[in-house]
Amino acid sequence: MPPSALREVEHEIVVAAPAADVYRLIAEVENWPRIFPPTIHVDHVERGEKEEVIRIWATANGEPKNWTSRRTLDPEALRIGFRQTISTPPVATMGGTWVIETLSDSESRIRLLHDYRAVDDDPKSLEWIDNAVDRNSRSELAALKGNVELAVAQSRELLLSFEDSVRINGSAKNAFDFVNEAQLWAERLPHVAKVRFEEDADGLQTLEMDTRAKDGSTHTTKSIRVTFPHHKIAYKQITLPALMSLHTGYWTFVEHEEADGTVVTTASSQHTVVINPENIARVLGPEAGVAEAREYVQGALSTNSLATLGHARDYAEAKG
Repeated sequence: MPPSALREVEHEIVVAAPAADVYRLIAEVENWPRIFPPTIHVDHVERGEKEEVIRIWATANGEPKNWTSRRTLDPEALRIGFRQTISTPPVATMGGTWVIETLSDSESRIRLLHDYRAVDDDPKSLEWIDNAVDRNSRSELAALKGNVELAVAQSRELLLSFEDSVRINGSAKNAFDFVNEAQLWAERLPHVAKVRFEEDADGLQTLEMDTRAKDGSTHTTKSIRVTFPHHKIAYKQITLPALMSLHTGYWTFVEHEEADGTVVTTASSQHTVVINPENIARVLGPEAGVAEAREYVQGALSTNSLATLGHARDYAEAKG
């Protein structure tokens, strides 16, 4: 393979935060869906002190993809190396390094290095990868800058996390099936007006739906969902309501057997939201602030989640 087939690119950004804080945020992959716009979900496959294998689900040029990477963590040098062990076409190989450089006690530079090849060194595929890497790198660095600086500024009031749960006298599989079969939600859930649903062979789903609010109005959201039968569905909204600048979450289904042999499932819906302060006055009125927006968003999401969980409970219990 000729040396020219390997592409090497670099992106960088300066952030108003100590280098150690930036490193820690990048190292903690569980938070990536709320830090990096393209990332939908990350799971650990293997985990060690200095090396780990992670599986990442993310969008590339708007298309959902997933891959597995091995990472090498070096907290002393503030470097994180990564190499895809299982790539998704048109990517043949992909790797790189996060490099965090101290500029001062309160400022640092983030450098993101990539090297990659396209399958069969196809020029059109390489161009597609060029565009995806450039778009995602710029998006990731800008989001990382914003999230790091937000944390340093202690503007935590914009971040909202909560969970709703129901007890089901039935199996986790049946409850999971109800939430998983989102293409049927317009028929099964009163608050869902319309659904557009796609699913690939790996269980990666694209769900766009029109949801009815209490006042009868409808709003459209679009999510990418990652399914783990029959215990978890993780998702990230990529088309958001006006009051949110980020919304990620997951549905979980935990089954256990009681002393009398009864099968019981705890079904839960977890949400992580970042409030968009720029739209509060337009949506809730000029007197409203972040506190009112938090209450409104949690109320709306909990109402819909508990409605869905309630119908999932009825479905699972009817199945026996």
